[in-house]
Amino acid sequence: MQEENVKPNFEFVALMAALMSIAALAIDALLPALSDIGVAINSLDSTDHQLLITMIFLGLGIGQLFFGPLSDTFGRKPMVYLGFSVFTLASILCLWAPSLEWMIVGRIFQGIGLSAARTISISIIRDTYKGDYMAKVMSFVTAFFILVPVVAPAIGKGVMGFFGWQAIFYLQLILALVVCIWFWKRQPETLHPEYKIPFSSHIFVDGLKELVKYKETLAFTMISGLITGSFLVYLSSSQHIFEDIYGLKEAFPLIFAGLSVSIGLSTFLNGTLVLKFGMRRLSLTALSIFSSVALIYVLLFWNSGNPDVAILIGFLSLQFFCLGFMWGNFRSIAMEPIGHIAGIGAAITGFISTLLSIPIAAFVGSFIQKSVLPMFMGLAICGMVSLAIFILVRRRASRRAKVMA
Repeated sequence: MQEENVKPNFEFVALMAALMSIAALAIDALLPALSDIGVAINSLDSTDHQLLITMIFLGLGIGQLFFGPLSDTFGRKPMVYLGFSVFTLASILCLWAPSLEWMIVGRIFQGIGLSAARTISISIIRDTYKGDYMAKVMSFVTAFFILVPVVAPAIGKGVMGFFGWQAIFYLQLILALVVCIWFWKRQPETLHPEYKIPFSSHIFVDGLKELVKYKETLAFTMISGLITGSFLVYLSSSQHIFEDIYGLKEAFPLIFAGLSVSIGLSTFLNGTLVLKFGMRRLSLTALSIFSSVALIYVLLFWNSGNPDVAILIGFLSLQFFCLGFMWGNFRSIAMEPIGHIAGIGAAITGFISTLLSIPIAAFVGSFIQKSVLPMFMGLAICGMVSLAIFILVRRRASRRAKVMA
């Protein structure tokens, strides 16, 4: 591990951001192409097309369970290469898929392959830096990473306009190859031989047994799953909402980019404000506002049609601004008690959170036909349940502190 006074260099930050960003590109660049893909594979139900977005998250959740622990045994670099190989084969399957079912299988395996680069990039940062420098590198990487969802739909739309929807997958493969070669040529192995851990079939069972001892970890893993699931409802149905319901096909990439900026802005603000107010207080306030905004929308538009698009964007902007104060803080709170099993703990909590979010997104998304009301009902319910869990855990912690005092 490097010393704390070794400053991070730009190339390292850019390479780690590139490793993480391939996943974001694979998700968001496909959004403008969903209806065209549906026609090509004889699937005309727009709600079914949402599975092409949500199922890649299932792959990302499953993959990290394997690539994380395996990288502790065989090294970081071999697992990244293996992940890119799986992604390549899965992309070819998507290109040749004769039906929606085969395309979904391809998207799941795309997610499994990409989970290696996304998970192991964090491990490499942890191997290379520590203390304040590690936090600084993660901030820079996040800054790069946030830019991808802003521009990805516009890139996807532009490529599709000239070459067809298949070109989006080819673009992903080309960029993945470039990043893989860059990684191979410039990034040394960061796991020293003396730190390698023999792989055991008991590693998951032992990690889960230890993890369930910590109620706060379980609670905030559930909260993360609920909030991520509610956001996936928007992510998977955004193309249908803005292109089909509102008829804004040309403006969709710009609207998506604007809402992504809202999340990015609050993510940056969180890095400053969390030191002043604390992650629990800040995330509780954001969760309360998130739930309230969704509930207000439901009450205002319960018996009326869809509002003007400017009003819809206003409500979504407020909710997404709250997300930047929740995601990272919830994950940090969940991980705080399990630092002694951080590696496998991060993999298991990430998997549980993803496993919870996928059914929520699929179920709520199936109701978004001609109205966006079901999306806000899902956001409100997920937010209120999360708020109840948060308050319950906080009260238990407060009572326990009083007893110990």
